[in-house]
Amino acid sequence: MSHIYKIIELTGSSRNSMEDAINQAIGKASETVRHMRWFHVTETRGDIEDNKVAHWQVTIKVGFTLDE
Repeated sequence: MSHIYKIIELTGSSRNSMEDAINQAIGKASETVRHMRWFHVTETRGDIEDNKVAHWQVTIKVGFTLDE
């Protein structure tokens, strides 16, 4: 059996970490997207407040298999 993948782009945000930003994006997408299989980080950025990182923003591409 071969798989066909569709790719979507998501951006997650977190005050805590890059990993949490990724998990926020994947968690929210999982409410409506099925069969997610992998992700690839394409961009990392953030906001600075009072000379400290205030928010991490991570953009990812997520691949998921299409229904048979």
